[in-house]
Amino acid sequence: MLIASYIVLAVLVIGLSMRLSSYVDMLDKQTNLSGAFLGGVMLAAVTSLPELFTSLSAVVFLNEPELVVGNILGSNLFNVAALSLVSLLGIRRIQRAAVSPSHSQTVLFSLAIYALLAVVAGDFFHIYFGGINIASFVIILLYIWGVKNLSSDDGPAEDLETADGLSARKILLRFALLSLLLVLVSISLTFVTDLLSRKYSLGVSFAGAVFLGVATSLPELVSTIQLVRLGNYNAACGNILGSNLFNFTILAIADFLYTAGTVYIFDYQSLVMLFCGAAACLTMLFFVRSRSKSAGFQLRRPRRALLYNLLLMLLGAACYWLFLLLTI
Repeated sequence: MLIASYIVLAVLVIGLSMRLSSYVDMLDKQTNLSGAFLGGVMLAAVTSLPELFTSLSAVVFLNEPELVVGNILGSNLFNVAALSLVSLLGIRRIQRAAVSPSHSQTVLFSLAIYALLAVVAGDFFHIYFGGINIASFVIILLYIWGVKNLSSDDGPAEDLETADGLSARKILLRFALLSLLLVLVSISLTFVTDLLSRKYSLGVSFAGAVFLGVATSLPELVSTIQLVRLGNYNAACGNILGSNLFNFTILAIADFLYTAGTVYIFDYQSLVMLFCGAAACLTMLFFVRSRSKSAGFQLRRPRRALLYNLLLMLLGAACYWLFLLLTI
């Protein structure tokens, strides 16, 4: 019964996120915002709503701060694996697709946060401001910096279908209503995951990484597949990479709200996720730099570039399987 409930809730998260993403796409066609900003900030924020509210529910209602770390690190690791697999399956479709240079900066910000979390996990320092770990403030500042870079980016243009006849007001109204439904479903998903972890004696971090992390990352996967099918690979990369950066801010927000201690609690499984996630993020850095519109590698040596990209995508996907092998 619990597994059935989990599947139903996960399907609802996918359906709601798909519809929300379509409304963001409609707004995209009625504005002059850059594609990198819309994919890396607006769409990323929409598809990260499940992670946000499931993590907040974990600290506010369940008093399970370890679940937050597992949820965020697991989601980010799954996101990179999803982008890697989608890219592998559609390698010929995206072979000559360029991505915005700002995506490299987004990955660098994520790598900086991974390094910061490694310092926190290693207990190298304990600095608190107002009872809150200083790492939370640093994460928020890095995210704001990343958003600022994306907002000023003018990446490669994508040819998308024209928007339908809905007015911006109607789109925003529907967007708000579906967002509310997504919040309710996400909170329910948190409770079901907690019950599953208790019933089957799963570690809290493992439950967060596998059940919560995968289920709440499905919106990113679905929207990425759709964007690749539309030929908008730049926005697809922005959605995944922007979602990962946004997810880190969820750790900070949860830390602000958790008054009983800190959410930066790392067990063996969390440390493995931290290592594998940083490794996967590093492969993404090399990948997006090779596909940047400022890089001529793709055009000068297409065959070698194809093999290089295939290797990076295989490594990105392998990081998730390595986590599973080391923790199951």
